[in-house]
Amino acid sequence: MTLVEQIKQDLISAMKEKDKDKLNTLRSVKAGVQMEVINNKKEENDDLVLDVVNKQIKMRNDSIEEFKKANRNDLVDSYQKEIDILKAYMPEMLSAEELESIIKNAIEETGATTVKEMSLVMKTITPVIKNRCDMKEVSSRIKDLLN
Repeated sequence: MTLVEQIKQDLISAMKEKDKDKLNTLRSVKAGVQMEVINNKKEENDDLVLDVVNKQIKMRNDSIEEFKKANRNDLVDSYQKEIDILKAYMPEMLSAEELESIIKNAIEETGATTVKEMSLVMKTITPVIKNRCDMKEVSSRIKDLLN
């Protein structure tokens, strides 16, 4: 079963179970996917769904940081529930050791030696690790290894 089909089924079951948190979260994912399809003329597929889910997780994490500063714990809890729902659709995250290995292999493969050649390494590993780890972490690890 594709991720698109899974989300549609979960959306229907959330309606039947009257699970408002899950229903609203999945509706936002569905709306985000439809926006991407319409605005960017992309095809609705699992990669697009993963991109949208990842983007929504990041948005909610940013919101949580702002809510913590404003001492709004009720909203922090609400957004954390939504993040937990969204994470169920993401692939398993890479461990630190796996990520390190992939980065080292990409550095050897590209022959990169300086931070200026970081883009070559990123181009090589992005298709392999996309949506399976935080790209900010990847970027900092590559910089550390190239220094």
